Amino acid sequence: MSDIETIEVETTRVGCDGGGALGHPLIYLEMGGKTEAICPYCSRTYQLKEGTKASAGH
Repeated sequence: MSDIETIEVETTRVGCDGGGALGHPLIYLEMGGKTEAICPYCSRTYQLKEGTKASAGH
């Protein structure tokens, strides 16, 4: 049984607070040139939505 969430996003920088009442401090995750980032606190996975370009800058 896995409660780890995968969330599709459209940006390569995402904020994660763990969600819910028992979350964790807000942190920002940078994907850089990758298409996925995993939160070191809650293991929530943020995946770049298909068709969205991964880029290291603006």
